[in-house]
Amino acid sequence: MTETSKAVGQERLWNKNYCKVMVTNFLLFFSFYLLTPLLPIYLDAEFAADKDTIGIVLSGYVVATFLVRPFSGFIVDSFNRKTVLTICFFAFFICFTGYIGAGTLLMFAIVRTLHGLPFGAATVANSTAAIDVLPSPRHNEGIGFYGLSNNIAMAIAPSAGIWIYHATENFALLFWMSLAIALGAFIVSTTVKLPRRELVDKKPRLDLDHFFLRRAWLLAVNILLFGLCWGVMSNYVAIYGQEMLGITDGTGIFFALLSAGLVMSRLSGHKALREGRITHNCAQGVILSAIGYTLFATSLGEWSYYFSALLIGLGNGRMYPAFLNMFVKSARHDQRGTANSSILISWDLGMGIGILLGGVVAEYIGFAAAFWVTAAVQCAGTLLFFIATRKFYSRCRLED
Repeated sequence: MTETSKAVGQERLWNKNYCKVMVTNFLLFFSFYLLTPLLPIYLDAEFAADKDTIGIVLSGYVVATFLVRPFSGFIVDSFNRKTVLTICFFAFFICFTGYIGAGTLLMFAIVRTLHGLPFGAATVANSTAAIDVLPSPRHNEGIGFYGLSNNIAMAIAPSAGIWIYHATENFALLFWMSLAIALGAFIVSTTVKLPRRELVDKKPRLDLDHFFLRRAWLLAVNILLFGLCWGVMSNYVAIYGQEMLGITDGTGIFFALLSAGLVMSRLSGHKALREGRITHNCAQGVILSAIGYTLFATSLGEWSYYFSALLIGLGNGRMYPAFLNMFVKSARHDQRGTANSSILISWDLGMGIGILLGGVVAEYIGFAAAFWVTAAVQCAGTLLFFIATRKFYSRCRLED
């Protein structure tokens, strides 16, 4: 056993505060995604909203989340992180009361949009807290495991919400359940103990790096391309399967396999992250994803539809934690919030472009063309990683 391995082994990964942060992250995403698949049904049944209106109402939180990301990183890095964390979770919890009390479509739209602000801020604050409570030698591995908490929540919460609704046909019950789960997340967040931060000498008072990590710009471009692909796939997979392959009830199975791939990949890839082989893990991930997106675009049949979901899940489960590690290791310890917000901004922007691009290509050429464009972008991102991003990271990373 090497000296590094001994040092890593002596540092406890699953410490009490790390487990609490994992729980808060799971509850955060579970409470939010418990409602997500049912809100279009609710808006139609309660307010007789048409499809265009539903799309506008539900997209408000995406815009709010995107806008708050840069400021979240700055606030997390500039103020007491424990205070910021608890305020974000309290605001996230309180917003659920708005769904219960919204009596008009306009009021619901306002509440939904405002809810994106604490959701976006809480994700940045909590992921930064996770890094803070991890022992330094186990940052790589811990960041990889951290993502499991939201992966699992996003995999089971929508199905749980649909099952509860079909069993009760009671939207109010689901709103109250999400409120209670969010309250649990807030309570747990108040018990997290974060270490004191060292002051950084000659830290600039106001700089663009407070809002976006400029030194990681190529990492941002690369992850944006991968986010674009995810945006197209996650939003148009159901209608693509129906129109191209005649699969009408396979979306649930597709996302179940995607989630299984994400979980398996993070569990199997933690050793490489622990040993510091971040770019190695990332290389495997981008190749698997490229194969998955290309297989999906070929439309060879149901087997390719479902198998591609597993491959994309396996690929993204290795790629995203590796990129997050690279962002964090390119930042000072007082810029961890900015590093977290920077990767989220890049991913969200890529997803937004993907949703728009996929819709335009599908409208004028067809869904088959949209997914071939997606496969081409994923392959381009993979080439960019091997040709430039790996070397770029080795130059811009800072010492632990």
